[in-house]
Amino acid sequence: MSDTDERPNRPALALHVPEPSYRPGDAPDFSNVVVQRAGEAPRPDVAAPAGDTHPLTTQLVRVLDDDGRAVGPWDPRLSPDTLRQMLRQMKTVRVFDDRMYRAQRQGKTSFYMKCTGEEAIAVAATHALDRDDMHFPTYRQQGILITRGYPLETMMCQIYSNAADPLHGRQLPIMYSDRAHGFFSISGNLGTQYPQAVGWAMASAIKGDSRIAMGWIGEGATAEGDFHSALTFASVYQAPVVLAVVNNQWAISSFSGIAGAEQATFAARAVGYGIAGLRVDGNDALAVFAATRWAADRARLNKGPTLIEYFTYRAEGHSTSDDPTGYRPAGEAGAWPLGDPIARLKAHLVTLSEWDDDRDTGQDKEIDKEVRAAQKAAETNGVLPQQGFDRIGSMFEDVFADTPWHLREQREQALAEAREFLGHEPS
Repeated sequence: MSDTDERPNRPALALHVPEPSYRPGDAPDFSNVVVQRAGEAPRPDVAAPAGDTHPLTTQLVRVLDDDGRAVGPWDPRLSPDTLRQMLRQMKTVRVFDDRMYRAQRQGKTSFYMKCTGEEAIAVAATHALDRDDMHFPTYRQQGILITRGYPLETMMCQIYSNAADPLHGRQLPIMYSDRAHGFFSISGNLGTQYPQAVGWAMASAIKGDSRIAMGWIGEGATAEGDFHSALTFASVYQAPVVLAVVNNQWAISSFSGIAGAEQATFAARAVGYGIAGLRVDGNDALAVFAATRWAADRARLNKGPTLIEYFTYRAEGHSTSDDPTGYRPAGEAGAWPLGDPIARLKAHLVTLSEWDDDRDTGQDKEIDKEVRAAQKAAETNGVLPQQGFDRIGSMFEDVFADTPWHLREQREQALAEAREFLGHEPS
């Protein structure tokens, strides 16, 4: 006799398996996305108790309205010069992405990841933090480096893993690292940067420093244990850290419901940990800046961490290895109700009479010329398929202070084989 026969009046248990609302061939439909009016969300005092922010974890902090005007209490009142700078940086990120995507398709590198539709998040958040604060990014925050003035040519050399790659070919393309620019090494293991950011922030506080950290993660990786470990430490020790969840709706081909979006917003996870939380229109550069600056100021006041969900949409595939037409409808990006972040910031500047189509066209040409020049310069050092046995000995360096005997032997063997293959002494 089965267990159900012994309990005939009890319904059989069942699991809910999240499924996206539509698939390839369907018409995109974002009617389930609730978009509040710009300016509607209240702005708590930066030193308010964490609980005062919890209603904002289910709302949406927005500044730019449909007419391109900045409205409401979250308006950061940025200068036109700052807005123009942000617009240029966001456009540079997009052009850079397009050039490197094309380079991958041309076989010049093995891999690339674009952040199309998400440019406002990294750029505006970087403006909101101080220059010496540390970012612990994931792989769609190239805007941090571009905003902080990191050379485009050097970024491209890393992507090509060529002789001028500052990481000596030891990282996957797009996994940059530069301490001087406050950009911690990107990890291919999802979620690791969260506890690292919290730990760095705790160390800063222990030293009596004034610098804070910002950790980045995608909504899919919130299902990793590292996410919850980081929030536990951040909450218990009130670490001076800003924790960003970039909810772009898709984790490769898994939609956000797999990570729990059907049950609650990702910002709402702040409630259970008793920390401040905000949910922000990620395609609104002014809202991103305002929320991030609010969280940064709160951290500097020793009021603890803030979890921010940047609500956005990944307009392109996960990477050059992904074909999004296999799991989502064509035209879905165009149907996204929060629009294009670059177009929205441009419209705001036009509304302020601080921008026009002629200047916009001229700027586009300047950026294209700048990115092309950087690519040309980077490629004088070679592209990925051209890399061979030269500098092969460097793969045994920078790991141990004193290289163990067995690695010294392996290094000599590798150099001997390279010498035989090249017919000359490898560099």
